[in-house]
Amino acid sequence: MSGNRIGKLFSLTSFGESHGEAVGGVIDGCPSGIILDYMFINAEMARRKASGVSYTTTRIEEDNVEFLSGIFEGKTLGTPIAFIIKNKAHQSSDYQNISNVFRPSHADFVYQQKYGIRDARGGGRSSARETAVRVAAGAIAKLFLQKHGIEIFSYVSAVGDIKVDKTKEYKYSDINSSEIFCPDKEKETQMLQLLKSLKDEGDSIGAEIHTIVKGVPVGLGEPVFDKLQADLAKAMMSINAAKGFEYGEGFSSVQLKGSENNDSFVVSNNKISTLTNHSGGIQGGLSNGMDIYFSVAFKPIASISKSQTTVDSELNSVEVSVPGRHDVCVAPRVVPVVEAMTALILADHFLRYNAYKNFES
Repeated sequence: MSGNRIGKLFSLTSFGESHGEAVGGVIDGCPSGIILDYMFINAEMARRKASGVSYTTTRIEEDNVEFLSGIFEGKTLGTPIAFIIKNKAHQSSDYQNISNVFRPSHADFVYQQKYGIRDARGGGRSSARETAVRVAAGAIAKLFLQKHGIEIFSYVSAVGDIKVDKTKEYKYSDINSSEIFCPDKEKETQMLQLLKSLKDEGDSIGAEIHTIVKGVPVGLGEPVFDKLQADLAKAMMSINAAKGFEYGEGFSSVQLKGSENNDSFVVSNNKISTLTNHSGGIQGGLSNGMDIYFSVAFKPIASISKSQTTVDSELNSVEVSVPGRHDVCVAPRVVPVVEAMTALILADHFLRYNAYKNFES
């Protein structure tokens, strides 16, 4: 009944709590012979780390990935890859005074009700600290996918009501050079001003992340219950604070006619492709060879210093101001998490698809 594993052929099992000794994971099914680019893995981890600026948490972990198995002479062995990421910068004393309080919109109450016990330090297992494991595993999945020409990139497409034009083509260099992974410099400035003002107010704000995947072959996905968009949706909705997922035209397709939303087929050099891409690169639950694109909506971070009304474990009404070191918004730190989860799903489906064709890595 455990919900700590994702993937069927390429899978990740995650473990650890926010203020425990470490978080970590076991990757199973990763093909052998993949050269581990440790600089790339470290760079991916650095993208998720707090940057120390005013709108991100002041808890800055080293996030060094220690591999325990599955690697020999810098290459994957095809055996389970176990790794840990030690927690070194936690301050459990921050939560001592609210250990018996159910913080508003957190997992405190439901974890207590389900398990009869919970780790109140930083949210324990429900903390976004766990996403470091996803990024480490996702980096390995990315290295595997890159061998087969598949590239993933995400960017911050909205913070509050400040929105980027998602119909535009953006350069990866513009995304990665941005302080918050927003490719539109004017919108980035507005977003940063909003985040800094909210930090001063002790409040938070939501965000949207947009993802584009290039180089995906036709046929990834396993209808009917493991359709590609279904597995992507599940992966995205498993990320802390995720509240919505849409691919292709998404909810705006409700306003379109079939003649406006349908993708037309064209033939070029004896090869079939689609002229438009309203489907977001997925049709009938299978990738169609076009770019896959989707967006994920994230709620405002629940840990804020503004005083709020809640209850304690004795069902007394209390006022609480959440102490500790917290982000104002999931952006930009969730961007590499979205990419990592995308990579894990695509790596799994790539292996499942090629299992039909006696695939060799």
